[in-house]
Amino acid sequence: MSFVLAIDQGTTSSRAIVFRGDISIAAKAQAEFPQHFPASGWVEHEPEDIWTSTVMVCREAIEHAGITAKDIAAIGITNQRETTVVWDRATGQAVHRAIVWQDRRTADICAKLKADGREPVISQKTGLIIDPYFSGTKVAWILDHVPGARARAARGELMFGTIDCYLLWRLTGGKVHATDATNASRTLLFNIHTGEWDDELLEIIGVPRSMLPEVKDSSARFGESTPDLFGGPIAISGIAGDQQAATIGQACFRPGMMKSTYGTGCFALLNTGTTPVVSKNKLLTTVAYQLDGKRTYALEGSIFVAGSAVQWLRDGLGIIKHAAETGPLADQSDSMQSVYLVPAFVGMGAPYWNPRVRGALFGLTRNTGPAELAHAALESVCYQTFDLWAAMRADWPSSETASVVLRVDGGMTASDWTMQRLADLLDAPVDRPVIQETTALGAAYLAGLNAGVYPEPTKFADNWRLEHRFKPNMSQATREKKLAGWARAVRGVLASDEGEG
Repeated sequence: MSFVLAIDQGTTSSRAIVFRGDISIAAKAQAEFPQHFPASGWVEHEPEDIWTSTVMVCREAIEHAGITAKDIAAIGITNQRETTVVWDRATGQAVHRAIVWQDRRTADICAKLKADGREPVISQKTGLIIDPYFSGTKVAWILDHVPGARARAARGELMFGTIDCYLLWRLTGGKVHATDATNASRTLLFNIHTGEWDDELLEIIGVPRSMLPEVKDSSARFGESTPDLFGGPIAISGIAGDQQAATIGQACFRPGMMKSTYGTGCFALLNTGTTPVVSKNKLLTTVAYQLDGKRTYALEGSIFVAGSAVQWLRDGLGIIKHAAETGPLADQSDSMQSVYLVPAFVGMGAPYWNPRVRGALFGLTRNTGPAELAHAALESVCYQTFDLWAAMRADWPSSETASVVLRVDGGMTASDWTMQRLADLLDAPVDRPVIQETTALGAAYLAGLNAGVYPEPTKFADNWRLEHRFKPNMSQATREKKLAGWARAVRGVLASDEGEG
């Protein structure tokens, strides 16, 4: 049994990848599923769509790999974090569609918690800020808006879970209600210092303890799939939220190591070791992974717009047909122009956390055209990463002495132009790995570690292979001038919020 099946359940698609014992990929399958937008700022998924698409891609990947259930040592699960499901303990029926991490409907609940002075205790215990992004207020909203739900929850009839937990429950035929510490740390209900659900937080947010899953290590024996699903039972031995799984897949096991994933948005995590670092710059303190009962922590910064800036060039402006055209187009831009795009299409994430501001272009001239806009869009991702990088180094001075390299993954890293500009602006090397499927690899590793297929972290880290290192080659003067221009542009966008109702 030298194969591991990784389930990568994402926001727009479900994926399954079969990894061999040497971490090479034997087969993969992917299926998109519908998104639901019932009101402005609301985003929902049908839990049944998530379940059926997940089972389908698993079966497809197993078939493509030419193996059977008995060849698979373990299943690992990684998932879109914070997305919330509440379902009936007896029937398995969800009482409401899943409320997706992007959903903003609980803004009023969050505003009231802040007005009531709850943020200090919540932040101290969870490492998070109060924001609709996290799961806790989504659970409360479902209990208060689905008729009879709060009374049913009080009677112990309802269960809550993030997507990993929901899939685990379905895979095991309703036998196991559990999650791992990384997903628990994104709920606003989990004390990251004690490693347990917190009664004070549960009372503040209004979630009954009876709904909550057991919290386990990220690499642990969670249960096994029912034999009917894949032609035989398979152990489920690893779970981690997607950004933590990517951190593991990038082998960022030493304090000071940092990875950045570029998808629709961008998520950067800095391993801070066994000490949770309190951010003074609006970064999140989160659990990176938990092994053998020991938690490793990270500072996390979220950028809302990365790849979606390229989608905007393609779908909104129509200046490119394919994302791959952006780098070559940016290369043709007029070097005399300094055009800045602040892509606050849905507000600004870390380290600003301002949901009200909107995007802007600065420095336009009569000669500004598609090449300059492509240049500005790609560069905006690099500037935003620099802001996270600077905030992390300010929060955790130890990172100043760490050998600072950024490991990158995700769709945008295919652009050599962008990765080179990122290295230039950070004034640090940027490493792109051979295996780009880092999120699924992280889930596979956690499962394979428990099943005895993969070695302990330090030995696994030896398997990490560099595909290309981008080294900085921009002059200090140019770099400082460009960063100063970006800082002015950001100040302009943030100022646009002042005086608004």
